[in-house]
Amino acid sequence: MDQSDRSDHLSTTEAAVTALRVIAAECGREIEVTHDIGADQTSRRSAAGFGVTADPDGSLPHEAYAEFGGVPRVSVRLYPDDDALITVEGVAFHDLPRDDVPAFLRAVFGGLAHVRARRFPPTASLVVPLPGDRTYKEHLSASFLTPWLSGRIR
Repeated sequence: MDQSDRSDHLSTTEAAVTALRVIAAECGREIEVTHDIGADQTSRRSAAGFGVTADPDGSLPHEAYAEFGGVPRVSVRLYPDDDALITVEGVAFHDLPRDDVPAFLRAVFGGLAHVRARRFPPTASLVVPLPGDRTYKEHLSASFLTPWLSGRIR
């Protein structure tokens, strides 16, 4: 994992998409990206009136959705508000800072992500460690484990 992931600032959605494409190439994965541009197109601005494309400040919001090929199944939704939603094998990590997305993906694709499980009480969490002793963790149902998640139990 590259330490520069922490210091790189992805100031725009397009910069983040470029970073996703680089990671896909590094990991030998296909990537498909769709873009939603304009207040009337982005998911968080559904209250925008018909034909209203700019925000009140005159900016044009840009959102992107990327799906990576292969296993694990990973998708990333980049929001115009500098955050992202990453889904790994159906497990959603909400409100990640956009700047953490490259390190998060490298941890998942690099084999660092794992499932921490307990027998009693029966609980499981998908854990994604990042540089600098930062960790993202989402709880999941033990009955929800896909083959990829089951293979990562610690």
